[in-house]
Amino acid sequence: MAVFVLDQQKQPLMPCSEKRARLLLARGRAVVHKRYPFTLRLKDRIGGDTQPLRLGIDPGSKTTGLSLMRESDGEQRHVLCLFELTHRGYQIKKALQQRAAFRRRRRSANLRYRAPRFNNRTKPKGWLAPSLQHRVDTTMAWVQRLGKLAPITALDQELVHFDTQKLENPEISGIEYQQGTLLGYEIREYLLEKWGRECAYCGDTETPLEIEHVVPHSRGGSNRISNLTLSCHPCNQEKDSQALTRFFATSNGLKRRLKANGHTADARLDRVQRQLKQPLRDASAVNATRWALFNALKATNLPVSVASSGRTKYNRQRLGIPKTHALDAACIGAFGTLNDWQVPTLTIKAMGRGSYQRTRLTKHGFPRGYLMRQKQLKGFQTGDMVKAIVTTGKRAGTHTGRVAVRKTGSFNIQTENGAVQGISYKYCTVIQRGDGYAYHLLSSINHKGGAEQAVA
Repeated sequence: MAVFVLDQQKQPLMPCSEKRARLLLARGRAVVHKRYPFTLRLKDRIGGDTQPLRLGIDPGSKTTGLSLMRESDGEQRHVLCLFELTHRGYQIKKALQQRAAFRRRRRSANLRYRAPRFNNRTKPKGWLAPSLQHRVDTTMAWVQRLGKLAPITALDQELVHFDTQKLENPEISGIEYQQGTLLGYEIREYLLEKWGRECAYCGDTETPLEIEHVVPHSRGGSNRISNLTLSCHPCNQEKDSQALTRFFATSNGLKRRLKANGHTADARLDRVQRQLKQPLRDASAVNATRWALFNALKATNLPVSVASSGRTKYNRQRLGIPKTHALDAACIGAFGTLNDWQVPTLTIKAMGRGSYQRTRLTKHGFPRGYLMRQKQLKGFQTGDMVKAIVTTGKRAGTHTGRVAVRKTGSFNIQTENGAVQGISYKYCTVIQRGDGYAYHLLSSINHKGGAEQAVA
């Protein structure tokens, strides 16, 4: 993974290799400016030549992929850094719902005489719910942050869209359809995302997948998205017009494939039935934020190019690149070849900056615990990235991660392998102050689209 470089005046220069970064530090020509993402600041240089850098953005409801690439000859891209930004939209929605419930109880109990005012409030044009606006704001925050660390000259955005009207009712037409907001849809892409790119019945991932009607047409099934799934050819043929429960109970071929893939019939049947009821929440979130993000990117005064998810998938399959959010960001748009994409991915998880609320409540609104009145303790604050070297005891070793402070001075550290509890502040050293995010590095990517190992 490339290392970001700043000059004496903190202006971005071209990223360098890890080897060159080690040499600059060893010779005393640079100091560490930031740990996540790792950035050096030169002590003996102002300004320098730069090359065109392009930042690819693959927006998502839960995770957004970012890829920083160097362009050469207009057709070749060289991946420098990969990032996966995890949003906290659901947590924001849940917190707002809880706050509204508390306010509703207070006003109904104490202010019954107050006239309702909600009818007097209007929302400005382009308003987004806080949980949706968070996705746009967090993505833009990292676009601006990376723009301060590297000389980015162009932006790519995957303009994802799902037509939820067509997904719910494929027969919609005429004036009924014109009342909607979106045109066109990619139903297969939606099913691939919803079902995890595997056969819904046997869990096989190494075979071509076919669109399957859970309730067959012969039994009154429709073409609604809630009745569609993905299956391999053997499962599709064996199921035929059987009911779902009967197919899982009687098919010997399905049982053999389930056993080979390490699944059980009951667990797999329960998963299919649960997934069928999954709402279109994620598709709606992407639809609601895609143009807001595009307009925010245009406001940066950098050239912004957009491409469809179909083009991204074509590039990925043409080059034999696995499916991840970060690599999808690298495959956006028209280009020839993609080089050096086997770099580690820095995962960035939005955690927030804490809460003013010092009292923890039960789901019924009653106090269950109290937090410290001060947020800092012994020079540490919850959210700081720390390194703890414990020399003795059951927790002996080196632990690196995000710290949660406790009044007793015994901290918890969230590492890539889980939480380590009861670490004294005396063993801890701050390596980066908390900025509202948690970081860890995925060191290698397998060709099925997942990460094999995580390192700090």
